[in-house]
Amino acid sequence: MGEQSRILAVLGPTNTGKTHFAIERMLGYRTGVIGLPLRLLAREVYDKIVAVRGPSVVALVTGEERIVPPRTQYWVCTVEAMPEGMGADFVAVDEIQLCADPERGHVFTDRLLRMRGQKETQFLGAHTMRGAIAALVPGVEFVGRERMSQLTYTGSKKISKMPARSAIVGFSVENVYAFAELLRRQKGGAAVVMGALSPRTRNAQVDLYQNGDVDYLVATDAIGMGLNLDINHVAFSSLTKFDGRRMRNLAPNELGQIAGRAGRGMTSGTFGVTGEAPELPDDMAQAIMDHRFTPIRKLEWRNAALQFGTVGALIASLEQKPEDDWLVRAREADDLVVLRTLAEDAEIAARASDGASVRLLWDVCRVPDFRGISHAEHAGLLERIFSDLHEHGRVSEDWLAGHVARIDRTDGDIDTLSKRLAYIRTWTYVAQRKGWVGDENHWRETTRAVEDRLSDALHDALTQRFVDRRTSVLMRRLKQKDAIVAEVNDKGEVTVEGEFVGRLEGFRFRQDKTAGGQEAKAVAQASLQALAPHFHLRADKFYNAPDTEIDFTEQGGLMWGESAVGKLVAGADPLKPQVEAFVDDTAGPEVMQKVQRRLQHFIDRKVATLFEPLLNIQRDEELSGLARGFGFQLVENFGIIPRGEVADEVKALDQDARGQLRKHGVRFGQFTIFMPLLLKPAPTRLRLVLWSLKMGLQEFPEAPPPGLVTVPAGSSAPRGFHSMSGYRAAGERAIRIDMLERLADMLRSEDSRGGFEANADMLSITGMTLEQFADLMRGLGYNAEQGEREKVKPVDAALDDAPEPSETLETPEATTAEDAVEQIVEDGLAPVTEVPPEDPEVDAEIPEMSETEVPLGEVPDAAKDETEMEVYYTFTWAGRGAKARGEGRGRPQGGKPRGKGGKPKPKGKPRREEGAKSFTSKPAKKDKIDPDNPFAAALMGLKDKS
Repeated sequence: MGEQSRILAVLGPTNTGKTHFAIERMLGYRTGVIGLPLRLLAREVYDKIVAVRGPSVVALVTGEERIVPPRTQYWVCTVEAMPEGMGADFVAVDEIQLCADPERGHVFTDRLLRMRGQKETQFLGAHTMRGAIAALVPGVEFVGRERMSQLTYTGSKKISKMPARSAIVGFSVENVYAFAELLRRQKGGAAVVMGALSPRTRNAQVDLYQNGDVDYLVATDAIGMGLNLDINHVAFSSLTKFDGRRMRNLAPNELGQIAGRAGRGMTSGTFGVTGEAPELPDDMAQAIMDHRFTPIRKLEWRNAALQFGTVGALIASLEQKPEDDWLVRAREADDLVVLRTLAEDAEIAARASDGASVRLLWDVCRVPDFRGISHAEHAGLLERIFSDLHEHGRVSEDWLAGHVARIDRTDGDIDTLSKRLAYIRTWTYVAQRKGWVGDENHWRETTRAVEDRLSDALHDALTQRFVDRRTSVLMRRLKQKDAIVAEVNDKGEVTVEGEFVGRLEGFRFRQDKTAGGQEAKAVAQASLQALAPHFHLRADKFYNAPDTEIDFTEQGGLMWGESAVGKLVAGADPLKPQVEAFVDDTAGPEVMQKVQRRLQHFIDRKVATLFEPLLNIQRDEELSGLARGFGFQLVENFGIIPRGEVADEVKALDQDARGQLRKHGVRFGQFTIFMPLLLKPAPTRLRLVLWSLKMGLQEFPEAPPPGLVTVPAGSSAPRGFHSMSGYRAAGERAIRIDMLERLADMLRSEDSRGGFEANADMLSITGMTLEQFADLMRGLGYNAEQGEREKVKPVDAALDDAPEPSETLETPEATTAEDAVEQIVEDGLAPVTEVPPEDPEVDAEIPEMSETEVPLGEVPDAAKDETEMEVYYTFTWAGRGAKARGEGRGRPQGGKPRGKGGKPKPKGKPRREEGAKSFTSKPAKKDKIDPDNPFAAALMGLKDKS
């Protein structure tokens, strides 16, 4: 750089043509470099120069993009990516006031102090930089630029009153999306512009706005950095922002930079606030209109003369303090934070042992954290990149390919696509570094293609979410103040001016989810007004509808056809549920009352019909004393009570009281007190809903499918569910309570002390396999011992089943099966009629048979190979220990084994069979009645009668 080099500081407010002036000056030289604050703006300037000089002589260099033709003359770059030592004739740095920015200021300050063109250098920015530039840049010439149009403050405006061609500025992604959604609902849509968008997405969004497809733009403060758009009004949605470390108020000069985007060329612009942003103070608003701001007194600075001998020397040089009073050491940037973290890693410290490796480590640390993830995760990523570069000279292609492949997906919502775009920026940055990847052209093209696909998908997603052309049509019709015509078809679909706006579901208008906002609410209001006659017609039709058109759901909902019209809520009496109707307020109180009355009539009649036997108990005035009290317990429990829960109450009932209850269909079962008529599917379905309301459950359990004898017991069902559904849990399955009582009747004829096997009738009524039946029996309090034996041939079975002579039985006239059950339960006896005698004592010296003798029922060895084996179970009552072992959930009240009251087994004659005891599937026929049996009298009566 010779003495003839000229340095210009072109200063002035926005809309003064500073950038355009610099481009013209650069193209007047053979070579030039211009640095811009944003990748978006760099792409815009690059496109302008290419349009004038062609792509063969213009380069674009940003962190994630590198287009460098062989005959490059003009370099368009982000400020961080400006090449040094080029010796270009012209150098320009735009938005030089960013020297004071806490995050990036040290980069701009470095360019101000060290970047020069051979023939001309320009620094473009605000007047606030005049003093600093004069003090730090010797020989600088100042060129003032005046704004070409006026800027006026118009105060606060609601979004609904926002003029067309307005930009709403937010300072967070959430804020931008919220206002874009609001504008979609109220104004038909908005374009979205943020610095984090790729140039391709940003340009597509800008085209939406510039072409007039939408009249509104929602943007971050990125639009303050030289983006040229046709904006008439700028509205701030907030006056604070998060600067990377803390929330702070925006300075007047920052507000002025953004507000200045309003007005283009000679067209004047306005600015103001909206949403929750407070009004600007008068003096601040006036300062922005007059472009008068406090001069910048301090510039962010970081030493550029770095020492690469060791990592420690590099860190020390980065921490060096400035010597000039205009400069202040920049706060610790992300690259220095990562450098400190990696320097503490022993492996990294060992690798970074010389100047070249330290310089490489610093280059890796400068990879930006585009992803915005945790510091530790970002440091881990850079550690892998540095290790690959140091050991292999390039990043592993397989590792890189895996990351890129995972990102290369265009499905997902806006946030998902935005994250993928941020992730691919890391790999486009890596691919742009010279020598970091094996096939540079391939990876630059690949990452760029992925970014383009994601950019297009993000643009489509933004447009789909924030642009609603249908709402735009409706808004224009509203502005014309014509009568709005609403129509409802037979499916309940509501259209306004031919545009679908929602549907009628029962007595509620469901607005289409893409409609909303102030103006859209006006459309909805107009729709509801037009729907008023429809509501009344529907209410009349519903009130006169038969009960067959109305139904309740297993979750307590009330349906009219396919439309939800209300729900059941708990009342003071479990059998008198109340209803809550689903009716829009706009339908009016008359419609609401009519719907509510009809629903209450429906559920009252449904309860009266399905629970008539139960309600008869409640209404029976002849019931008295204990019978009446027990009857009310049945009513409170919807007609089903596990016997174990009311054992004492049942025991207290005399025969007259039980007889009164039996007249109402109450059955006193061995396991459950219930009303068989209420086990039908319809009462069961309603009983579960009423019980769920009574218990206050959030989610109602569903009734088992009708007709099943057993269902899976499950472990997540609420306490009491099985009883209310008409089942009793036993083992892995639950058995229907009426079938359980039938099974109990069968078990009473079996020898539960000595042991018995399941017969075909037991398996038939339960519908179970033998293994499932064994699990059921364990759940009912029995032991189930598995065994294996030879399968009996049909001929042998026929001989075993041959009938024996029978004796005449007599039975008392008053004895019934249910009375027998009651007596058994009251006595606390297990279902055993007779206890087999103990095995006789046999002299150990006497052999049971000769060595050559074949036992009865067995075949000689030659035929044993053909023997077919079968598995069987022997069931015995578990006794008092069942409960302690977690067994016997279904054992009878009292827990004692039935039979001879627990008396010792009587000794008798030796058994006919020899060897281990075996039980057949049918009880052995007896020709005597044991006089010790507590039911001997009853059995003798039955015998005599037969």
